[in-house]
Amino acid sequence: MDDLARLAALHGIATAYRPAADVTVPTPEATVRAVLGLLGVAVGDPEDLRAQADRAEREQAERLLPPTVVHWRTEGAPSAQPPVLAALPPGTRIRVVLEDSGASVPWSPGLPLGVHRVSAESPDGRSTEAVLVVAPDRAPAAPERAHGLLVQLYSLLSDRSWGMGDLADLAELARWAARTHGADFIQVNPLHAAVPGAPTDPSPYRPSSRRFPDPVHLRIEDVPEYADCPERGALADLAAQGGQLRREVLEKGALIDRDAVWDLKRRALELLYTVPRTAEREAEYGRFCAEQGAALDEHAAWCAAAAGEEPGRRADFHRWTVWLTDGQLAAAQRAARGAGMAVGIVHDLAVGVHPDGSDVVTGSFHARDTSVGAPPDAFNARGQDWGLPPWRPDRLAATGYAPFRALLRGVFRYAGALRIDHVMGLFRLWWIPEGTPPAEGTYVGYDGEAMLAVLVLEAHRAGAPVIGEDLGTVEPHVRRELARRGVLGTSVLWFERDWAGDGGPLAPEAWRADCMATVTTHDLPPTAAKLAGGHVELRDRLGLLTRPAEQERAEDAADTAEWLELLDGLGLDTKGEEAAVQALYGFLLRTPARMVGVWLPDAVGDRRPQNLPGTWDQYPNWRLPLADASGKPLTLAELMASPRANALLSAVREGAGPRTAPPGARRV
Repeated sequence: MDDLARLAALHGIATAYRPAADVTVPTPEATVRAVLGLLGVAVGDPEDLRAQADRAEREQAERLLPPTVVHWRTEGAPSAQPPVLAALPPGTRIRVVLEDSGASVPWSPGLPLGVHRVSAESPDGRSTEAVLVVAPDRAPAAPERAHGLLVQLYSLLSDRSWGMGDLADLAELARWAARTHGADFIQVNPLHAAVPGAPTDPSPYRPSSRRFPDPVHLRIEDVPEYADCPERGALADLAAQGGQLRREVLEKGALIDRDAVWDLKRRALELLYTVPRTAEREAEYGRFCAEQGAALDEHAAWCAAAAGEEPGRRADFHRWTVWLTDGQLAAAQRAARGAGMAVGIVHDLAVGVHPDGSDVVTGSFHARDTSVGAPPDAFNARGQDWGLPPWRPDRLAATGYAPFRALLRGVFRYAGALRIDHVMGLFRLWWIPEGTPPAEGTYVGYDGEAMLAVLVLEAHRAGAPVIGEDLGTVEPHVRRELARRGVLGTSVLWFERDWAGDGGPLAPEAWRADCMATVTTHDLPPTAAKLAGGHVELRDRLGLLTRPAEQERAEDAADTAEWLELLDGLGLDTKGEEAAVQALYGFLLRTPARMVGVWLPDAVGDRRPQNLPGTWDQYPNWRLPLADASGKPLTLAELMASPRANALLSAVREGAGPRTAPPGARRV
């Protein structure tokens, strides 16, 4: 192995990758050098390169422990000593400082769950300290069979929302879905804080901060101070303007305008902020700020500065809006569980953050001048650049993954379960240095065991199942390890084929059980469009096809026909669009999947994708309201009264069987 490859390996940088079992693609040397530089390793001439590689190898060999040690503890059964501890020289003294008490105790397999400090001192005088994560061996289990809805919250407008769906709308949807159709969960898009601007990036998967939620989702009238605000006339005027925004969307075909909604809500919140809080509310706010600590202070100061305000004077306003949003998120989860949902609200954790957002600007854990994406594959020959700066694995490890722990703890405060977008990122990410084409990036590895242990520990503390979005190219060992630790996968019907056999649609009994099964996703066409081939026509109109349209139509029609033929063979009725949609979801219920999700637009025949990958201004990504088969936007009340929606959800409930709560489920 040459010196550059040695140094790269020591820093988790791949010098080649395998897109297929029989294909190896080397990483350009310039990319390897650039990524080393991003990790603070400046490489020069061959002699300097060799010296740095030798020094890094020597330092690694002399260190008794890695920065983070993981101990998986099995309840009620003996737990093996972590391999890194078992491999220490005989006679090494191992002590552990406990997370909660600060007490120093000898190592033992029965240590309490938590994030502790471990020290090792060998007989030859070497000593090392590290973080010790003691995690349960599996995340909390989902119900044996659960069904629910998948929804983009902004698209769900009620008669009271101000131009986009809000958290009260979410609570109302959850109550209806649970009480009328026995739903166990509602999965929503990421509700992370967005980057202020004009216009704001509408993608919920490119937020300013993943740690804190966005107050644009607040129901203003549900803020407790609303009732005592003396500026009732001004509030009524703002509510009327919010109603006008709603009517523009529902009646005139306007797109959802998040910036206009936030402008109105911010002005209303400014009025409510001046209303004196009760002593109880003031104490609750103080506890929240103390719990969130410096991270909330920094985020609030950044929000003020990003809005052109003086941070010292205005930061508290932004802290307060985060607190309000946290409270309404918790209220939505209480409403869902109170209505009988076994899981409740499933929140979505985006894979990264905006390069100019709060998390990057106020922290030191992201690599600058690079972004993550994906290498070339069958769907995108040029690779993908998502414009999201990655976490630096070295700095995460040095802190015992403290930022990741804090992020998870924040989201789990109000989540019945958590979906992890691009869950493979716990193990490796495709880094693309600035100025480098996506196809010439490389994989950078993370301590997947440590990150997975932190995830399982925080999920256990919250009593919340975890779903990993593991679509696309995934190394087999990653899926095995996720399954071993109780993290559910994601199975989308159109992608589930017998790749080891004839390549045809995968029979229901051959599906994996530990997954969330869906027919489609927010990045794919709704089912009605897929059945009719409308998504091919849309991509053709926008110039997105890479092959002749006739070829695309023929292949897509053949794919759909294969699935319908399988459904017919199983005795499922596929005659007519509505029947075929019901049959596809009926098929999912014949698989052993623990969770089955209904894409809400499928319930009403909406044909428009919420996001069309590969587009920016050619298509209104993330700005479309829920609509019926004719394209007419629907209110939440119209959704709940829709015969088509009620027929599909009733059929799903009937096919799902009796409801069961997951073991150890926690109420918020």
